[in-house]
Amino acid sequence: MSGMSKSTAPAPSHGYEFGGPMGAFGTSFGLPLVCYLTTFLCNDISGCPVPSALHPSSLTLEKLKQDAGWPGVLGLADTRVTAWVLGYYALSLVLQAVLPGQEVEGVELSSGGRLKYKFNAFNSAVAILVISAAGTFTQGADFALWTFIWNKYTSILTANICIAFILATFVYVRSFSVKAGDPEHRELAAGGHSGNIMYDWFIGRELNPRVTLPFVGTIDVKAFCELRPGMLGWILLNLAFVAHQYKLHGYISDSIILITIFQSIYVFDALWMEPAILTTMDITTDGFGFMLAFGDLAWLPFIYSLQARYLAIYPVHLGPLGIAGVLSVQGFGYYIFRGANNEKNRFRTNPSDPKIAHLKYIETASGSKLLVSGWWGTARHINYLGDWIMAWSYCLPTGIAGYLIQHTSPAPISSGQSAADGSIIGGQPIGTQVVQGEARGWGMAITYFYVLYFAILLIHREMRDEEKCVRKYGKDWEEYKKRVPWRILPGVY
Repeated sequence: MSGMSKSTAPAPSHGYEFGGPMGAFGTSFGLPLVCYLTTFLCNDISGCPVPSALHPSSLTLEKLKQDAGWPGVLGLADTRVTAWVLGYYALSLVLQAVLPGQEVEGVELSSGGRLKYKFNAFNSAVAILVISAAGTFTQGADFALWTFIWNKYTSILTANICIAFILATFVYVRSFSVKAGDPEHRELAAGGHSGNIMYDWFIGRELNPRVTLPFVGTIDVKAFCELRPGMLGWILLNLAFVAHQYKLHGYISDSIILITIFQSIYVFDALWMEPAILTTMDITTDGFGFMLAFGDLAWLPFIYSLQARYLAIYPVHLGPLGIAGVLSVQGFGYYIFRGANNEKNRFRTNPSDPKIAHLKYIETASGSKLLVSGWWGTARHINYLGDWIMAWSYCLPTGIAGYLIQHTSPAPISSGQSAADGSIIGGQPIGTQVVQGEARGWGMAITYFYVLYFAILLIHREMRDEEKCVRKYGKDWEEYKKRVPWRILPGVY
């Protein structure tokens, strides 16, 4: 068989990343904690951040739990909610199976051969959003999906975290059935078989785990998680927050509209360009373990939607100048991001394409070609710069963030106020007013967290890319670095 012409022995492990086993342990249990912290410390009960956090000298655990609305450990999960979340995953699987899609071959594997993929994430997302739009048209902001997401937010988060843990454990155990010369082209990831259980479970032992399900067929677990439940989930969360803002305040602010549009463009751009994931490090190099499972299914939708959740409670009005400023940031970032990625994808798939045929490159001993002009001649990871600039446009609409929720009785209903439904104190309705007060500025730790995190992520990913390229290209990479000296930001880094 031509697909087995290469050596089928597992690629040698290339050492630890992410701080080794201890780093894997800390990340695996620390990042879910961060998700819960952002949920409880920025809420619709007391404020963002919670008032007690603003006075650390008098902070007590009981007061913090009261401000955060802590439900107790058992209150974090709900079996009914988990069932609905699993139903959403099942719907995503069925849509992948039944909707038409593009059949594409992946890059050649180290053991020889190529895997086949069916891509229709864009069509699947459109189908789900059409159903959601129909429900919103008939029921408005009270559409069951939007109220379910807002009211059961914590339990939905818990369900996705648990799915990530279970899925990572399943593919780790199953990876031990990978044998040399596997006819289905199963192979271990170069960095995922160190022999340390914690680390390999986290980083991913098998490169491209696949399962065959009844009525659905063969599913590539990594490709499915990369762009389906979490990416669309991010948009569904945003839309639920838009609906809640309208329900609470009676209008939809320009700030939440901008964020939702920007992030929807980002997601649908990725879904439309789905085959482009086949040349990314996530697909070609990383195994599928907890790192990708949690990142795709829990971290991405719930951390990336923090700004819209904040604005659902405290709307910010940008005005024409504010909108123009944010649009310019988003447009500039997208111009770099999509231009660079399109250029790379065209060069890899069709080097004779007239749009990129003029570009200069160096040919390596391994036969690969490295661009030294165009976008990729300005910096070795110029696409990361565009990605990070766009991240600012997601956070800037929240302004100088922070709010407190004040409860009074009685209180008139006026602009920026709403009555707590069904709540009575001394025979009078409770009035709820959202003000910035002393929380002003402190909420930026939540709403601008994405920019800081994303910078760290991109720099770390760039360093991993560098290590991989040094191993792959050797002296040719050193020559490439001389031709393209900057890593991400020309003239700076």
